[in-house]
Order: sequence, then C-alpha cells, then structure tokens
Amino acid sequence: MTPLAGKNPTRKRSRQSQLLAAILVNSVYEMENYPVVLLNTILSPLSILLVIVLVSRGSLFGVGIMGGFIMAMFSAGMGLSSDLSHLKNDFKFQDMIVSSPTGWLTYMIGISLSEIVYAIPALIVLTVLAYFGLSLTLAKVLAFVAVLLLVFISSISIGYTLSTFSSDIVQSFAFTRLISTLFSTIPPVYYPITYIPLPFRYLAYLSPTTYAAELVQGIGGYLSLSLTTVIIDWTVLIAVTIALFVLAKTKARWREV
Repeated sequence: MTPLAGKNPTRKRSRQSQLLAAILVNSVYEMENYPVVLLNTILSPLSILLVIVLVSRGSLFGVGIMGGFIMAMFSAGMGLSSDLSHLKNDFKFQDMIVSSPTGWLTYMIGISLSEIVYAIPALIVLTVLAYFGLSLTLAKVLAFVAVLLLVFISSISIGYTLSTFSSDIVQSFAFTRLISTLFSTIPPVYYPITYIPLPFRYLAYLSPTTYAAELVQGIGGYLSLSLTTVIIDWTVLIAVTIALFVLAKTKARWREV
C-alpha cells in the first residue's frame, strides 16, 4: 500500500467527523436544550398553508403543500446566514475553522446539514400531508426532490455569502427575513402563477422560487406546462443555483484580509 492510499481513509474519517461536529454544534445542541426553536421551523410553512387552504376553501391544498416544502427548504438554507453570523461574530468560530485544516466547502456543507436537521419536524408534517393530499408517481417524487434540492443549494449559497459579510446577528436576521419574504412568501409559491394578473405576472419571474414553484405545480398536475416552459424553468433554476454557488465560492469573505 502506498503512503497516499493510506492517508485517504484517515482524510475521509476526518471530513466525516467535521461534518458531524457541525451538526452537533449548530443544531443538536440547540434542539436538545431549547426545544422551542423547533416551533418556528414547523409554524412558518404551515401557517401560510393554513391561510391559503382557508381562503381557497381547500382547492389549493395540494399547491399549498408543495409551497410549504419550498418555503421550508428555502428558509432552512437562509437560516444559515444568522447561524453562521452568530458563530462567526460571537464565538469567533469561523476564525478557528480558517486556522484548521477544514476547508470552506466542508464547513458550509456541515452547517447546511445541520439546517436540514432543524427542518426535519416541518418536513415530516408536510410529508404526512403530502401522503394524503398529493398523488405522485415515483418519477414525479424524484423530480420534486430535485427541485427542492436546487432551492436549498441556492438558499444556502445566499445565506453563507451574507454571513461572511455580516458584522452582527441582528443584521443577519434582517437580511434573512427580507430575502425569505421576497423569495418564498410574495412569489406564487403557495398558489399558481395564473392567479397573478398578466401585467404583473412577469415581475414574479424575477424570483428563482417562481420557477421552482411552477415546476412542482406542473409535476403535481395543478398547472399545465408546455415542454418549452418546463425546459426554461429547469434551465433557469439550475443556472441560478450554479451562479449563486459560484458567487459563494468566489465572493464570500472566508478570511479576514
């Protein structure tokens, strides 16, 4: 066995330990000691779902469930901003990570996984509702999950980048709430885009979550989309995700200069 081959298992175990540490530090500790933090992750997507269902008298139940998934994943990713800002500014955690062998990508992935742990209660509730309220084949479920994954990667890229520039957690909270509102509440995530009058409908396409919502609503059979529209939606969503990730890699302030 060559020396290089001998190092690979150790390096892999080290990376796994770093990811586990990020989850323990950022989510398990708070969930264990402050269970009330879980309420927000559950209530945020479900409260809007409830309003939409009541106003539509149940006709938008399925659309609302899909919107709840999008909001839960986007909010989970944006939660990265305030959490990382807290760790960076209050505990100087990022400085310690920078001086260690851990790279920015491992750090970002680890904290991102911890945000998924936070979102598990909401995702479980939404999954139960989806079981009764949606009728999806395996292929459609996989497509739905792919859209949610792209939404999550986009949001964690935004959250990570903002956190490296934030000087205070209060500032991060403000940006997180503003962006979450602009991307997951105002756009047609919980209702079809056809509900928006045409002169204003084009403004909705400024948000990447509109393309995600349009795709999942088409997957669920709530929108009739042409092949051209489906291709455009996937192309825009993938392109935005890649662009935001590259932005996080190149423009985030990983080290203080």
